[in-house]
Amino acid sequence: METRDGRRSFFDGGLLQLIGWSILGWIVTVCTLGICYPWAITMMYGWKINHTVVDGHRMHFSGSAIGLFGQWIKWFVLTIITLGIYGFWVYIKLEDWKASHTNFID
Repeated sequence: METRDGRRSFFDGGLLQLIGWSILGWIVTVCTLGICYPWAITMMYGWKINHTVVDGHRMHFSGSAIGLFGQWIKWFVLTIITLGIYGFWVYIKLEDWKASHTNFID
């Protein structure tokens, strides 16, 4: 798969989509007092990955908000138990979780 300008790697998401999904994610997060933040993360990351083509292969994100929510609770409990120290690893764990649910369609 190539674009008209011959690029094999590209992103085909639009600005209005980004703004719309960002506002929706923010509204849902605020209205649920942060409980649905994992849903906002999966929604935004899924949009980004599903609009990405690398070396001619479209990517696909298969993670779900329910799956992330379980991890989120575990990470939260570990952060409390370790008096905040585990919080330094949460970002890395989140990136690992996203990568493990990202693959190529082709």
